[in-house]
Amino acid sequence: MTVAPQPPATLAIVVPTYNERDRLTDLVQAVFAAYVAEGVDGELVIVDDNSPDGTGALADELAARHRITVVHRAGKLGLGTAVIEGFAAANAPIVGVIDADLSHPPALLPRMLAVMQSASADFVVGSRYIPGGGTRDWGLGRLLMSQFACVMARGVTPIRDATSGFFLVRRDLARDVRITSGGFKICLELLVRGRPSSVVEVPYVFAGRTAGESKMNLKEALGYLEQLKQLRRFVATHPKLAQTYRRLTQDELASQPLLKDGPRRRAL
Repeated sequence: MTVAPQPPATLAIVVPTYNERDRLTDLVQAVFAAYVAEGVDGELVIVDDNSPDGTGALADELAARHRITVVHRAGKLGLGTAVIEGFAAANAPIVGVIDADLSHPPALLPRMLAVMQSASADFVVGSRYIPGGGTRDWGLGRLLMSQFACVMARGVTPIRDATSGFFLVRRDLARDVRITSGGFKICLELLVRGRPSSVVEVPYVFAGRTAGESKMNLKEALGYLEQLKQLRRFVATHPKLAQTYRRLTQDELASQPLLKDGPRRRAL
């Protein structure tokens, strides 16, 4: 008997991983619990960079129980390229990114999807640096470095948290972007090179890492400076973008009507 292929999901979230075995199971359970609770027909795409701690093998085990696609890469090839490969493996019209270590709140994903659908937005960014957002368990030095990086990006985007690793974007917009940075700031790269016409920024609180390994290092910081240089050149050589930008308060985010997917609750 021929098994009919699954229809595309509504939302696909990409999880780049490198040595994230300690929290990956918790993350997967939390994301699919959020999907089921709000009736979202969602999937995950886990992109593993040949983690020596066995994260890739664990991802394969989880894929046998959930709607997960696993992409295995040969080595540590960069966060930005991992996200782009994850988007390419997804089938949903809306894609996004979340950290594997629960730094980002999975329960907020359905609300971000509702914002995107109700506002007909191209991009929804989870923000630490608008009213209602914040960070938890971060040292002052790391917080100041992150805020300074976002201030430096103001010349190429109005987004207050342009270095966010927690966002949703239309897949067709992301698919057409050729990134030049393999480093952290894929959100910034897509915000500039993707040229979204409508962007919404929503508040959330970032929780500092309690397991796994921090990805920040001097090489990444220097790469960010080069990335900004290239993005400024891109902006200078392209027509001015007519973009609608809006920030939501916590109350506005909480009041967003959740658009159910109806009877197709196959997120498990």
